[in-house]
Amino acid sequence: QVQLVESGGGLVQPGGSLRLSCAGAGSIFRVSTMAWYRQAPGKQRELVAGISQAGITNYADFVEGRFTIARDSAKKTLNLQMNSLKPEDTAVYYCNIGQIQYTKVDVWGPGTQVTVSS
Repeated sequence: QVQLVESGGGLVQPGGSLRLSCAGAGSIFRVSTMAWYRQAPGKQRELVAGISQAGITNYADFVEGRFTIARDSAKKTLNLQMNSLKPEDTAVYYCNIGQIQYTKVDVWGPGTQVTVSS
């Protein structure tokens, strides 16, 4: 059973950077479609960025080139590099596996808190 764990969240000032990591996919790492979502207080969970099995990436419009999603093949982690953070980026960030090879799944990590504040 896959258990995802996110790390790297914390408190950062506006304009700062954070790098989130998601571990736990193990052997299915390379054949999974994965994504980062976030949920701010009082708001619905929303997609931040995704990466397909083929490595094709997609980003929410609000990212505006500030974030980069990537796999670390050596560590078998999914990373989200976040730069130029804004207060509105404050949320709990979740890692998700949406597909393993050709099978739809819905696996979530517990989330990591990101707070952008001066």
